[in-house]
Amino acid sequence: MSTENHTAEQPAESGESFMSHLIELRSRLLYAVGSMMVVFIILFIYPGAGVIYDLLAAPMLASLPEGTRMIATGVITPFMVPVKVTMMAAFVVSLPVILYQVWAFVAPGLYRHEQRLALPLIISSSFLFLAGMAFCYFVVFKTVFRFIASFAPQSITPAPDIEAYLSFVMSMFLAFGVTFEVPVAVVLLVRMGIVSVQKLKEARGYVVVGAFIIAAVVTPPDVVSQFMLAVPLCILYEIGLLCARGIKPRGKDTDEETDSTSSKD
Repeated sequence: MSTENHTAEQPAESGESFMSHLIELRSRLLYAVGSMMVVFIILFIYPGAGVIYDLLAAPMLASLPEGTRMIATGVITPFMVPVKVTMMAAFVVSLPVILYQVWAFVAPGLYRHEQRLALPLIISSSFLFLAGMAFCYFVVFKTVFRFIASFAPQSITPAPDIEAYLSFVMSMFLAFGVTFEVPVAVVLLVRMGIVSVQKLKEARGYVVVGAFIIAAVVTPPDVVSQFMLAVPLCILYEIGLLCARGIKPRGKDTDEETDSTSSKD
């Protein structure tokens, strides 16, 4: 009889635990989305969606002939594109709050040594992603747009469409943001015991080739942008190797904790 009661209680407890996780997940999502919407409303009011888009378009406008402006071919494009840019800016500004909500939801299910590693990884990954976007905006756009404008025939006047420009900018931001996450990926691979630092060092040649292949796929078909993505990827790979030298694989930590526990006993 007691065995039947015990087995009957287990599904009920697991169901309650699952529902509590769903409720917490919903609350964390509401906090994250709410914070982003608050930032969006503030940015939409001041400095305004148009000003934010002008800031994003500054590298392109600097490469165009003096007095040339970008065009909008859609009826509602002049309104929707700045709104999308403002939403992207709100996401970037509220990223620390969003990452904190992710951390607060995941942290209770981690061991103490995993929590010590997870928080620095979340902070470093967000910083590196923003650094990749900043490098793309301040360095890559300025160089690439001037390089492309120098090849434009004198018989045409470049006037890029704002929607096409937004699509290009977002794809480049994503490409460089993900590229700058390479050190975090290397540390995680070593930490999880999937591959050793020595094996990663031996794979340098393949990484260089892969970096240029990836750059050729995700960047525009010009040598400058491909080179400016592939070279940082290789450099960041080396930085990841340096950071991974002091990281112990997960299995070794477990063995050390087991040995210390048994020695105390």
